[in-house]
Amino acid sequence: MLATKTNSYTFKKDGIWYFSRRVPADLRRHYRTGRIAYSLRTKSIRNARIRAMSDAAKLDRHWHIMRMSSDDVPGKHLLEEAEQKDVGQGPNLSDAVALNLRLKGQNKPPAFAATLKRGCGYLIDCCGMKELAAYTRSDATKFRDYLFVKGLNGASVARVFGTVRAVINLALSEFGLPIVNPFSNVYFDRSAGVQKRLPVQTDDIKKVQEECYKVDDEKRWLIALIADTGMRLAEGAGLLRSDFIEQDGILCVNIRPHPWRSLKTASSARVIPLVGSSKWAAERILAHPDSSEFAFPNYNDGQRTNANSASAALNKWLKTKIGQGYTIHSFRHSMRDRLRAVGCPSDVIDQIGGWLTQGVGSTYGTGYPKTLLRLWLLDICK
Repeated sequence: MLATKTNSYTFKKDGIWYFSRRVPADLRRHYRTGRIAYSLRTKSIRNARIRAMSDAAKLDRHWHIMRMSSDDVPGKHLLEEAEQKDVGQGPNLSDAVALNLRLKGQNKPPAFAATLKRGCGYLIDCCGMKELAAYTRSDATKFRDYLFVKGLNGASVARVFGTVRAVINLALSEFGLPIVNPFSNVYFDRSAGVQKRLPVQTDDIKKVQEECYKVDDEKRWLIALIADTGMRLAEGAGLLRSDFIEQDGILCVNIRPHPWRSLKTASSARVIPLVGSSKWAAERILAHPDSSEFAFPNYNDGQRTNANSASAALNKWLKTKIGQGYTIHSFRHSMRDRLRAVGCPSDVIDQIGGWLTQGVGSTYGTGYPKTLLRLWLLDICK
């Protein structure tokens, strides 16, 4: 006796659950039967329904794109061999990039698309434009070696692989292709060619701050702002004048995402009390008569923040003051060391710097009050 469960594509026979799905009329010509049916090899109704719904989802994706690259599509053994050869080509890398931009690229800064196209462009230059199913493990290792020969260091190779891996993973999922991504788990030395960024020493920080006070212009305001907050360069360069706010009677900077400048992580959004050179910089910015809404108009055109331009100019100036080996990002490394040196708790440090604090409990509440953060920051400015 058959007990049909049309809502879950199952029926039961002799205590065993079976999958059953009618082939859509518009695809019937591709099959030599009007229904796909097979044993789910379980007596458990719960397991049967889970497996059946999973297989039904695979069929839906398969019927949507009618790709023959899948060996895991339920009912493929019923397909006519001749029809398998007539089906069009599967999605290629270009399709994967377009899909990723359509699904994930909305409201993202131009750098998002540029990163995807650059990473996948490297792959095309190395291995050619192929269908996703045609890329192999040997392509992945060849691509790794190509990037190192090109002059990228281990950290840069890791970023490029991460981009390519994410683009392909999303495409495999959306197109319903049960293929193992050949760009996953590829070994390479992430430290190869990477130079450790040195933190700026306390005496050099004071020296740079004194020079900033003397020159007193937009570039020096940005350096002074970063020196005693530890914010990232792009975070500072993309600020609005209105991002300088007062909370609990304390002048603060509100680091938040903007259409022209996103933040690196969700935890990067934060409010930092301003002390020392950062307070001086904020006061100079607010006191300066300027029609622009941007705190640093030379690095913003309303569409994007040109952090690369800022980095080149500021790093060049820093080298003339404290020598080689330091960049504007070194102040961020220094901030963590400076806070450690005065015994600041690690979760307070994370809140000031926008670093991710591990553990579920770290997401509870609104964080430490600005008055407490200010005390720790004042302590490192003595």
